[in-house]
This record gives sequence, structure tokens and C-alpha cells, in this order.
Amino acid sequence: MTLNAELSRRIYTDMWRIRLFEEEALRQTSLGSVKGTLHTYCGEEAIAVAVCAHLRDDDYVLGTHRSHGHCLAKGAPMDRMMAELFGRATGSCRAKGGSMHIADFSRNILGANGIVAGGIGPGTGTALASRIRKSDQVSVVFFGDGAAARGPFHEGLLFGSLWKLPVIYVCENNGYQQWVPRKNVAVVDSVADMAASYAIPGVSVDGQDLEAVYEAAGEAVARARNGEGPTLIEARTYRFYGHSLGDMEEYRSREEVDDWRENRDPIKLFSAWMKERQWLGDDEDEAIQGEVAAEVSRSVAYAEESPLPEPEDVLTDVLDTEWRVSA
Repeated sequence: MTLNAELSRRIYTDMWRIRLFEEEALRQTSLGSVKGTLHTYCGEEAIAVAVCAHLRDDDYVLGTHRSHGHCLAKGAPMDRMMAELFGRATGSCRAKGGSMHIADFSRNILGANGIVAGGIGPGTGTALASRIRKSDQVSVVFFGDGAAARGPFHEGLLFGSLWKLPVIYVCENNGYQQWVPRKNVAVVDSVADMAASYAIPGVSVDGQDLEAVYEAAGEAVARARNGEGPTLIEARTYRFYGHSLGDMEEYRSREEVDDWRENRDPIKLFSAWMKERQWLGDDEDEAIQGEVAAEVSRSVAYAEESPLPEPEDVLTDVLDTEWRVSA
């Protein structure tokens, strides 16, 4: 599957869906509507949409604490996602996941989590399940560069390689591990270089260049689906907002952030790329943004009109851990 005008417009629309959803979620948080903390995906949109463009509905995706973009790119309904952030009973997880643990099993989006490298083990596990079932389902695990210093990263890549599992490990390297620059804590500049230790391909791409991510992801997904094992993709990117709510961003300059926003915004870059090929006109560009803005507004209205969970709902969807020992 190669990029063409129709596919590019769909991908471009999905980037705007992520961007405007995140900005509205940030605004709603300031109004007190969103329950819990929030980690926005703004600036990293090209990665999620380029990777998920190669996936089928039955493929698996696991994410991080910054996973709204992954969910939207994999097809999670926006209205149910907004309702989940609002803590409403109609949410993707019926108000039990919130932003950091959002999931949608109907789309095989198996969940975000706040544990660094927490998705790598389960993602390797779903790939093992695919192999056992002899299906050609692929698993994709998104994680940040900080995860490359954690045990599950090395364990996952080891077993993924050893058993030639259909899994793609996607490192979204935005240069900062929370508030710490990667250069201060890493002795290996490129996470992709670590793939050689596990005898799998390691590819480092510009995460702001949608075409580059799309090509790397296409090769990795095809390789996994054909039974050739995992690939480690490092997408070098940047988050436009702080790590989470309340981040004063004292670890990076305003000039640095402004430069990335102005010159390295993946949406601006892909818009220019499409217009060079006459695949997108100014009027169509405005229409796409208007349609997405309307969808975001509808998602807010849906969340506001949705009921809160009932008190007794706290006892549903919970594993009964009471152990009964017979005499």
C-alpha cells in the first residue's frame, strides 16, 4: 500500500482529528470537565496515523500514558473517548480508564497505561497469541525513549526475536523523559541501534515526516505478517506541550518549542507535501479542518449529555480476588 491522494487526505484528516481532540481536551481540563491528569499527543501525530494506516481492525495496539492519538488513529470513536475523559458511563471504558488507561477492545486497542515500558510485555504476548493461533494478526507497541532503559523493553525484544513474533516496537523518541533530556541519561543516542543486540532490524526515522514513518511502518508490518519477526522503529519527534498538567517546562526553552511548532509541525509539513503534489487545495484543507472541528464539538456535547456512572458500577468489571480455601 503506497500513499496516494485519497489515502493521504484520510491520513491528513486523522492528524487533524488528533490535534483538535487534544487541544479541546486540554481546554476542557482547564474548565474542570476532564477527570484526572492529561498527557497530550500534539506534535507527534504523524507517527500514530502513519503506523495505524497499515493495520487491520483485528491487529492489536498497545500504548502509553500519551495514547489518545494511538486510539483515534486505530479507529476508536471520538465521542466515546471524550466521554471517557469526562468520566461518563458512555465512555470507552465506562469511566474506569480515564485518559491514562483508555482502551477500546472492540478495536483491539488493548489499553494505555502509566507504567514506563508497561505495554511491551503484553504486546509481545498478543503477538505470541497470534502465532499460537496461526493467525496473521500483528501487534504494535508504542512507547517512549525512557522505556529503552527498562527491563520489559529488553525482555520483550529478546522473546520477540527468539520466537519471530509478529510485533512492531515503535519508540516515540521526543527527546525528553518527563522533564529530563535524553542526552543526560542515555549513552546510546539512537534507540534503533539497540535492535542489533537482539538480531532484529532497527530503523530510525524523522517522526515529523509522515512519508518516512509510513514507509518504515509498511515494511515492518509486512515483515511481521509474513512471519519474519519483529522490527524496532525509532521515530524522532517532539511534544508541543509539557509532559502533563502543571509542567512548567523549565527544562527547555521557549525558543526551542516555538521552533518545532513553526518549522517541524507534522501537520504543516504533510499539508505542504500534499499541496506540492496537488493532492490538497486550500479550500479542501479548510473544509477538512472545519469538519473535524465539528466532530470534536459533537464529541463534547455527547460527553456533557452522557450520564455519570451509578455508585454500584464501582463493583462491576472488577476481578473477584477473594480466595476461598476448602477445609
